[in-house]
Amino acid sequence: MTESIRNDLIAQLKQEVQSHVDLTSLTDEELQALATSSLEAKIEWAKEHNPEAYRELSTLNFREKQFIISAVYESVRGLGVLGQIIGDPDITEVMINGYKDIFIEKAGRLYKMDNQFESRRELEIIITKFVSMAGRQVNESEPVVDTRLADGSRVNVVMPPIALNGPIVTIRRFPKEAMTVQKLIDYGSITPEVAEVLQLLVSCKYNVFVSGGTGSGKTTFLNALSNFIPRDERVITIEDSAELQIKNVDNLVRLETRNAGPDGSGAISIRDLIKSALRMRPERIVVGEVRGAEAIDMLQAMNTGHDGSLSTGHANSTHDMISRLETMVLQGAAGLPLDAIRQQIASALDIIIHLSRLRDKSRKTVEIVEVLNYDQERRLININPLYEFQEDEYSTLKKVSGSLVRTGNKMVNIDKLVGAGIDRVI
Repeated sequence: MTESIRNDLIAQLKQEVQSHVDLTSLTDEELQALATSSLEAKIEWAKEHNPEAYRELSTLNFREKQFIISAVYESVRGLGVLGQIIGDPDITEVMINGYKDIFIEKAGRLYKMDNQFESRRELEIIITKFVSMAGRQVNESEPVVDTRLADGSRVNVVMPPIALNGPIVTIRRFPKEAMTVQKLIDYGSITPEVAEVLQLLVSCKYNVFVSGGTGSGKTTFLNALSNFIPRDERVITIEDSAELQIKNVDNLVRLETRNAGPDGSGAISIRDLIKSALRMRPERIVVGEVRGAEAIDMLQAMNTGHDGSLSTGHANSTHDMISRLETMVLQGAAGLPLDAIRQQIASALDIIIHLSRLRDKSRKTVEIVEVLNYDQERRLININPLYEFQEDEYSTLKKVSGSLVRTGNKMVNIDKLVGAGIDRVI
C-alpha cells in the first residue's frame, strides 16, 4: 500500500471514528477498539462492493494495521501527525513551519517530510494540547513559549502574529536512555583518557562549564558528566525546561522556571530559582543553560562554597564563552566594573569544555581548558589549554576523523585534587 493511499485511509477512518459516538466518554482502549472495528468494517465493505479497494486493503498485514490504528488514535486523541513523527526513535529534531511544511533531522541531516497537518487549526489544537499538559499556555498575547513533551523532548513554540507563516514548532528530542560517558567514547567525542580526567575533575568538585554552538550536544554532555557526581550528594538542577536526566543521585531536586500568567504576574525566572536553591542546602547546583542576567547569580553561587557546580552556555569557542559571560553578567549588574566581572569569572570557573558540530555533522569535544587567574595588567583572564581536538590527515569533507590530544600543559590549580587525596598529575 502506497503512503498516499494509507494517509487517505487514515483520514477516512478518523472521520468515521469522530462521527461515531461522543469520544470524550471513551477510554483509550475503547477508542483504539473503535478504530480497529472501523478498519475491519471498511475491509469487509470493500470486499463486497469495491474489489479494487479490497485488493489494496487485503495486503495489509498485522503490523501495518496496527500502524493505521495508532495513527487514527493519535489524530483523534494524541498529537496527530506529530505523534507519528516522534514515535520514530531515530528522529532527533522536528521543525514544523506552518501546518504544511515539516522537516526532521536524522543522523545529523535534514529531510522534508511528505506528511502534513490537515489544517492550521489542527496544528493549533495539538500545540494547545501539549502546552497545557505541561502547565503552560500559548496564545496571541503570549505567542512564544518553551515547554516539553511527555517524553521529555524540548519544545519551542512561536505562534502568529509573531510567526508570519503559521504556528512554528521546534522539538529537540533526547534519547530515552540517559547519555553515559561510555557512549561518548563510543561516538568518538572523547577518549578513555579524557573520560578518566573528567571523572576526577567532577568528583573532586571542580566547577565545570560546557560551551558550544546550537546542536553541539551541550545538554547531552552535561547528562554524561552528571554520572560522575557522587551518589550521596545533594544536587539541585535549574532549567528553563526540564531536560537533564540525572539518574545516579538519590538526593536530587529539580526546579523549572515558570512564565507569567495572563495578568503578567507569577513568573519565576532562573535568577529566582538560583537564589531559592542557595537556601536549600545544595552541595552542587546544575544550571541547564545560562543565557542572560542569571550568569551573575550562577557565578556567585560557585564562589560561595558550592564547588562542583555545572552549567552550559552558547558560544563558538572558549574565549567567546568568557566574553559572553561578561556580557551576560552586565545584563544582571549593569554598574559592575569589568575588572570585577572578570575577577568573578576567573574565581568561579575552573574548567571549560567546548563542543562543536563539525562539517560532517558529527559532534565532538574540541577543547578542554583550565581557567586560571585574572591578569589585571593585561586585563585578560588567563586560560590553560589541556586538551585540543586534532584532525587526522586523512579527514575528508564528508568524514572528519581525529581525537582529543594532550597539549603538554600541566594543570595549575591542583588544590582540589590534592585535597581529595589525588596525587596524579593532570
